[in-house]
Amino acid sequence: VLLQLDPFLNELTSMFERSTEKGSVWVTLKRSSMKSKVKRNKMATAGEEIEYRCLIRATDGKKTISTSVGQKDHQRFQASYATILKARMTALKKRERKDKRKATDADKKPKSSKKQSTAL
Repeated sequence: VLLQLDPFLNELTSMFERSTEKGSVWVTLKRSSMKSKVKRNKMATAGEEIEYRCLIRATDGKKTISTSVGQKDHQRFQASYATILKARMTALKKRERKDKRKATDADKKPKSSKKQSTAL
């Protein structure tokens, strides 16, 4: 389904809301001229300039939506898209980091090996 920008962003928001408890949303971006290869070749040989657009697809496994963004609307779309992503990435876990001092201290200490001897 090829949507306009605002309905696409609204539907993307609802996809993220539906998948908060369980599931994922995949978003792909691709350069596209929205013309067939034959038409692009004819335009190239005629010397016409081909206008490329950004094709954005989003799916949650059940429903797929898409939109096409031109150069004029790109900045506005990116700002809205970034806002949606920042608001919906609350389920991500923070990465566990090792303390650098503890890691270097542990490397400096020699490992003691205890050999048990059994006397009979």
